[in-house]
Amino acid sequence: MHGPAHRHPLAKTPLAARRPTVSKWHGVELVDDFAWLKADNWREVMRDPAVLDPEIRAYLEAENAYSEAQLSDTHDLQETLYTEMRARLKEDDSSVPSPDGPFAYYSRFATGGQYPVICRSLREGGAETVLLDGNREAEGKAYWDVGDFEHSPDHKLFAYSCDDKGSELYTIRFRDLATGQDLPDAIPETGGSFVWANDSKTLFYVRLDEQHRPLKVYRHVVGTPTADDVLVYEEKDSGYYVALGSTQSAKYVVIDAHTHQTSEVYLIDADAPASAPRVVEPRTFGHEYSVDHNGDTLYILTNSSDAEDFRVCEAPTDAPQMANWREVIAHRPGRLILDIIVYRDHMVRLERENGLPRIVVRKLADASEHEISFPEEAYALGVQPGYEFDTTTTRFIYSSMTTPAETYDYNMDTRERTLRKRQQVPSGHNPADYVTRRLYAPAPDGETVPISILYHKDTPLDGSAPLLLYGYGAYGISIPASFSTGRLSLVDRGFIYAIAHIRGGKEKGYRWYTSGKLAKKINTFTDFIAAGEYLAAQGLTRRGNIVANGGSAGGMLMGVVTNMAPELFLGIIADVPFVDVLNTMLDKELPLTPPEWPEWGNPIESPEDFATIRAYSPYENVEAKRYPHIFAYGGLTDPRVTYWEPAKWIARLRTLNTSDNLVLLKINMEAGHGGASGRFEALREIAADYAFALKIAGKAAVRKSGEAAGAEKALTS
Repeated sequence: MHGPAHRHPLAKTPLAARRPTVSKWHGVELVDDFAWLKADNWREVMRDPAVLDPEIRAYLEAENAYSEAQLSDTHDLQETLYTEMRARLKEDDSSVPSPDGPFAYYSRFATGGQYPVICRSLREGGAETVLLDGNREAEGKAYWDVGDFEHSPDHKLFAYSCDDKGSELYTIRFRDLATGQDLPDAIPETGGSFVWANDSKTLFYVRLDEQHRPLKVYRHVVGTPTADDVLVYEEKDSGYYVALGSTQSAKYVVIDAHTHQTSEVYLIDADAPASAPRVVEPRTFGHEYSVDHNGDTLYILTNSSDAEDFRVCEAPTDAPQMANWREVIAHRPGRLILDIIVYRDHMVRLERENGLPRIVVRKLADASEHEISFPEEAYALGVQPGYEFDTTTTRFIYSSMTTPAETYDYNMDTRERTLRKRQQVPSGHNPADYVTRRLYAPAPDGETVPISILYHKDTPLDGSAPLLLYGYGAYGISIPASFSTGRLSLVDRGFIYAIAHIRGGKEKGYRWYTSGKLAKKINTFTDFIAAGEYLAAQGLTRRGNIVANGGSAGGMLMGVVTNMAPELFLGIIADVPFVDVLNTMLDKELPLTPPEWPEWGNPIESPEDFATIRAYSPYENVEAKRYPHIFAYGGLTDPRVTYWEPAKWIARLRTLNTSDNLVLLKINMEAGHGGASGRFEALREIAADYAFALKIAGKAAVRKSGEAAGAEKALTS
């Protein structure tokens, strides 16, 4: 390994006490030496970190101090990276105003401000009214996050939800826009999102239960006590999540009860908020659907009738059951329909084929369609539906790994696109200095894994360059080949940046997801290893010079691949890593365990699922071998990946790792799953990750390509 990465000689390595806890499942005895790191009062800790067991706190703080000492030689580099990344952010950035009736709503940042400022002006422009200043709200708080915010349909009230611990327990408040003052109403312990009814005084929201699960929808009337709120819907199956939305027409409030592979939708008439929810189609295992609305018609995006990549049907609003569904857009294998948005005269759908997204506009009157096309080899695309239904304008955002984001308003009748915003990089960015490519790695079973890569045009492609390989591969989430200002700091210092679009995502259709979950989960891990091996075989980098990075379920990926192929990697950066998979899936009291069983399997009920998960679960499969450098990050109040997962993993690695490489753990004692809450503080966490990667690659002293070129020019002129 590279010399600069060796341990700080004076730093004392934390060693967690081994206190074996024994449990027995399906005739198999599990011994867990570090189960004690899970606080018995973890529910209270999420609400108030101060109540954490002092012994656990001391261990976590010792790990933080150790990491700080080991990375002390990167402090200047971290500061340089942070300064660089911050200089690429437009400090007074703002979103493109979104019109709604007489007003247009937008968010902006103040120069030096960490948090968004939510504003409105008249539709035609004019004086700004500040609705919520995040910087003022966050004053004096170590953590602050706004979950959701929405003006009432009559534009007189503004509802917003905030979390000041990182535990994702949001309190909803209401502001009178005539006075700028908050009303007495405060709704605690919610999931953060909500929907207004059309009377502008009724609000629907999801309340979290004791286990942090979103299972109940309540109705609140502004000005009445929270204790009087009415339970509208209660999900009895703890394996389901409940979410709220509304149709683009604003005619219906939508309750969506779902797992990762089954859904059930209820509608409430937004003009009659006290009316009971009506089910569209009762749940059937494996059937996913969502709805939008126009006039007397519901449009349903569904995978029914074996439409693996989805089709679109329509049904009458007064008889929405599947028996009355009529197909509008047929299923085409390999073309995954991701979303539909229905306006008065048009339907917009976002789809993906061969790993690339596209937008298709359909005229409802005659079913004629056209695509919005883009020239680059790999790119990212998103649609912003806006507030309005009776409009011919939709909005989309386009970017690639070399092209900063561009926001366009698109006239669905004339097909005219109007550039409303181009992401500015104040410190300068020349797309021509960078190269982005799409490669395909052969997987062990004959599939091909797409890889998006980015590098500086001056980077040698002779195998000498280190490479950061990013992956996720779960829940059907696809990782876009989009623009990121942060990763330029790595690329400018000679790294190649690569995203492996592995199974478990939906990059190559829905089957790409189903072939990377449950009993087929192993494909996610072997795809990632295949991508790394291919990039080395192609001469872009070499084995042992790859830094792997992933977070959450992608952190599980990090834990598995470092057990399976430690020699392929120089280092592993695991952000909020889900690495204690077997123990977590065996604990049905944890917030996310029952809803996660459809993704990973239920090892409590199924001996087969138990064996499958036990075979790859990172924590149990740590063994005596030479591990690469490892940097793990967690959040004390994180309800998704609890802090003890990375803590236990690192503790076990310490006892078994036979290399002298760095094994580091950093626990943010004031934040949850998303890390630091301010936009600049979040950059410091990326800077720490990248400084670790540069240190172990022996590139901590390397100047940016542009700086080096400038210096060279000065010497020769």
